[in-house]
Amino acid sequence: MPMSEAQAQKALCLDDFEAMSRRHLPRPIFGYIAGATERNAALHDNEAAFTEWAFQPRVLVDVSQRSPKATLFGREWSAPFGLAPMGMSALAAYRGDIVLTEAARAADVPMILSGSSLIRMEEVIAANPDAWFQAYLPGDAKRVEGLVDRVAAAGFGTLLLTVDTAVLPNRENNVRNGFSTPLKPSLRLLWDGITHPSWSAGSFLRTWAKFGMPHFENSFAERGAPILARNVLRDFTARDHLNWEHLALIRRKWAGKLIVKGVMHPADAIRAREEGADGVIVSNHGGRQLDGTAAPLRVLPAIKQAAAGMAVMLDGGVRRGTDILKALALGADFVFVGRPMLHAAAVAGRPGVARAIDLLKGELDRNMALLGVNSLDELGPHHLVRVRG
Repeated sequence: MPMSEAQAQKALCLDDFEAMSRRHLPRPIFGYIAGATERNAALHDNEAAFTEWAFQPRVLVDVSQRSPKATLFGREWSAPFGLAPMGMSALAAYRGDIVLTEAARAADVPMILSGSSLIRMEEVIAANPDAWFQAYLPGDAKRVEGLVDRVAAAGFGTLLLTVDTAVLPNRENNVRNGFSTPLKPSLRLLWDGITHPSWSAGSFLRTWAKFGMPHFENSFAERGAPILARNVLRDFTARDHLNWEHLALIRRKWAGKLIVKGVMHPADAIRAREEGADGVIVSNHGGRQLDGTAAPLRVLPAIKQAAAGMAVMLDGGVRRGTDILKALALGADFVFVGRPMLHAAAVAGRPGVARAIDLLKGELDRNMALLGVNSLDELGPHHLVRVRG
């Protein structure tokens, strides 16, 4: 068995990959993935919210025909979860975006490519024609139109707009860990690389030798800044003026499925539907934007009710099959998993991501049997009881 597969098999749950990733990655890179904003209150609450609900299983139900398959936008998937967009994946894992998208395709679950990725979107869609693309809106209309045209020309059928990034958040942990975008050369960064040789040789130097210095490839229609530079600042562009008219502009130009990510209020779900969105993702950006924002699970039922038939998805804090079932029971049509998948990619490449997906699928299968359901359509609030909060 190859070393990467052997390493992946050591993980018995998704949390195991984070512990392995902590040892493997330099402190700045691990801190960027694992951390959030200010006190990390929103990050911690994302997981805590799931513990406030408990199951009420039904017994002596014939569950021999159970299936975790789920349909979203008319497409059937093997499971009701996918891989959330994660920026700079190729910094944590060699060819990270390709590793993630290939594993997702093999497992028949959706994968969303981040607009902050370091591998060109055209390469990713070639590896997985079912991949989705997540965009951070550029600050002016011409750049918005240019990016949308590029995504369409690449062949993506689903476009996500992340809308909770009006300004840059206060990510103190990045400063403490020595992380910045782009990374700035320093003795501390050099030491981090020296003390983590498997990452340095297996990911960063290997990428540099074969493909040159990684750049932000997909923020705009044109290439962005390099990932390592002393004086170059990543072009985030001002977004504090963006509003619903920009979503309307994109809806006019984009013929595919359009999803709004970062919705946390029922009124915004209603407005997204009125502007022509096909779905929303209830998300607080993994706790990485406004600290103290409610966990997505807490606001999910109200948003589901307001969505009036529009697809409602969720990300944030999902670590177990039981978390997925709780989210579905409270109204989610689908969920997305972020950090654990990138930790798995960092530790063991594609076999790591495949193992992480298989672990979740296995948990779902067992959990459905023990809960007494054969299909996800059977799930509802009647399967849950509030135990705290």
